[in-house]
Amino acid sequence: MADSGQYDEHRMPAAVPVNRETAPVRSRAVFSLSAKALGSHHAAASADMPITPRRRRPQLDDDSLRLIDDLTNRPMDPMFSDSRLDTRPKSAFQIWSTRIIVFIICIAVGFSCSIIVQTLHTDPRKAVRSSLAKELTQQTKQMNSLSGEVSTLRARVEAQSKKLANPSQHDTLTKDEMVNGTIPVTGPGITVSIANPLAANTDTGSGSLPRESTTNIRVVTDGDLQVFIQILWQAGAEAISVNGYRIGVQTSVRTAGQTILIGVNQVQSPYKIQAIGNSADLADAVGERSQPSLYKTLKSAGIFPQVSTSKSITLEAASSSDISYAERAD
Repeated sequence: MADSGQYDEHRMPAAVPVNRETAPVRSRAVFSLSAKALGSHHAAASADMPITPRRRRPQLDDDSLRLIDDLTNRPMDPMFSDSRLDTRPKSAFQIWSTRIIVFIICIAVGFSCSIIVQTLHTDPRKAVRSSLAKELTQQTKQMNSLSGEVSTLRARVEAQSKKLANPSQHDTLTKDEMVNGTIPVTGPGITVSIANPLAANTDTGSGSLPRESTTNIRVVTDGDLQVFIQILWQAGAEAISVNGYRIGVQTSVRTAGQTILIGVNQVQSPYKIQAIGNSADLADAVGERSQPSLYKTLKSAGIFPQVSTSKSITLEAASSSDISYAERAD
């Protein structure tokens, strides 16, 4: 027997009996990859080191107390403890291959993000507007070709009518057709040129509509053209055209979206209004002396109308459709 202060290796320490079913299982994760390289990581006991017996903790029946005991005395998972003991060195190939793969992934993600941001910043309506503008141009050319054929046929009809009608009826018919704009006319007159300010000039070749980026800049509107046309009619103009398109009884000057239309034809700055009549009276009617308020408003926006007279101006006939008249029944 040894002294009471020393430990007898043949004598078992006092322990609380534990059921085999409720005994805690504490085993090493031998199925992990690092289990093969594990060795003993406990300090070896020396011969002169006193060994004190370990007290066995009593089995706790209360689940809450058992949970507190596990969190306090066994906070680390056995598999995590095994992984920390893995001392196998990694080769240079594994290290550099991992770095290269991560670098390639970062480049791919950055390139994809830049493409997505670039796509989001592009205007998808630009391609649609460009396509619609091309289609409108083609339709306009086709309509102008058809209008030319109509004018040719109308001239033939007029030539035949002159042979059949008497002079008085012919003069009346000619005046009506001049007012309606259905026949081409030639005579002295004036030309009024109006252009947007320099700050409003935009490149429309990329598909953007005219005057789209000039929301804060005063530009020539359909109302300005209507004012000049009305003044010329009141001054005795016999025929008027805007950018070569004749103003007739079925011709309107209006804005469609961001574009000014003469009838169904698109016109852009600079706008050239031609009128046939007494050139002196027409020039005086649309001059700055007769319209001081109008010119003041336009000049404040950087718009400067120019009026010039001509001895001979030729205006083509306006395109018009057939008109049906309704009469009251007897």
